[in-house]
Amino acid sequence: MIITDTLLSPIRLTVLGDSKRDLSRFWEVMVTLSGTESTGVLPLQQEVVAVLGNSNPFWTHAQRCLWIAERDGRVVGRIAGIIDTTHQKIHQDQTAFFGYLVCIDDPLVAETLFQAVILWSRELGCNRLRGPINPSINEECGLLISGFERPNAVMMPYSAPYLPRRIEECGFSGVKDLKVIEITLSDGPMERLTRLKKGVIARLKDVRLVSVTRSTLALHLPKLKEVYNSAWEKNWGAVPMTSAEINFLATRLRPLLVDGLVWLAEVGGKPAGFLLAVPDVNEALGPLRGRLLSFSLIRALPILMGWRRPKKFRIVALGVTAAYRRQGIEGVLFAETLSAGLHLGFKECEASWVLEDNYGVHQLAEVFCGRTVQQYRIYERSI
Repeated sequence: MIITDTLLSPIRLTVLGDSKRDLSRFWEVMVTLSGTESTGVLPLQQEVVAVLGNSNPFWTHAQRCLWIAERDGRVVGRIAGIIDTTHQKIHQDQTAFFGYLVCIDDPLVAETLFQAVILWSRELGCNRLRGPINPSINEECGLLISGFERPNAVMMPYSAPYLPRRIEECGFSGVKDLKVIEITLSDGPMERLTRLKKGVIARLKDVRLVSVTRSTLALHLPKLKEVYNSAWEKNWGAVPMTSAEINFLATRLRPLLVDGLVWLAEVGGKPAGFLLAVPDVNEALGPLRGRLLSFSLIRALPILMGWRRPKKFRIVALGVTAAYRRQGIEGVLFAETLSAGLHLGFKECEASWVLEDNYGVHQLAEVFCGRTVQQYRIYERSI
């Protein structure tokens, strides 16, 4: 496709294939267009290629199309179109998604990229476009709209400050905001947390917290799967993960697991909730600019190998099954993790992301002196 403007050279769109070379080329656009002065941490090449590659079981029920935009032989943007048939079946809609958006600060480039996704989505029977979703609600999602001065945590996206304006100019409106909440561990009301934990355990009596480690992950994974799809089934935009998808995610997360940061809650021996947190290795990955094989790797090794703790850890997921919600299990999981993080030498905890209307988690975070430090937004428009 070639889009022509009378004042500018034409923008050429290229559709990329499924090969590792094409997927790497798609990833490379972010490296090319992200300024070295940006505070954002780029995702590793092998991670992006793995998630977009056909070995990711997500693509057994979803399809994608990847575009890069060029002008005068120079890359100026990229975007992905994604259709998930599982989402459409569960939510009874014809929504398509866009993701992995990167472009220069040029309204024509943004419009060209979105028009490509819109035409592709319409041809496949969709009437709504939502995003950014990279590539599903269970992975990276949202566009950063505040807190640009802070680096993104591990497995969280970063985007240029001008992109919200460019998206809105293309007819999109915000549909849901996602909060990033920071907790300074030294400020945590630890005595109150200990009382909270003791009170819940005394009331439920048969509640038990089980530490999930690298060596025990495979053993506990069936229970974690059960909790995950049950705890989030009523959340906005939620789509259950297949067993294969959870295995795929667990394989990627396993190297990051630290004893004391992943907990399974059981009541009477049955899974009731879990909390997953990982060290924010992005503190070390920033200078690598997405390339693990880099001269900067030597400086990153202490954190990547676990010899030194980063300043912060990120709570990736916290969920409790419907039968045990609002009984204090969420607080117990939170308290146990913050206490462990403090003893492990972490200074801060980031809970991300949290839906703007997830009032239970926001109230829980207030107990732990949490504060919103970044905000992401998911947009949509009819097509």
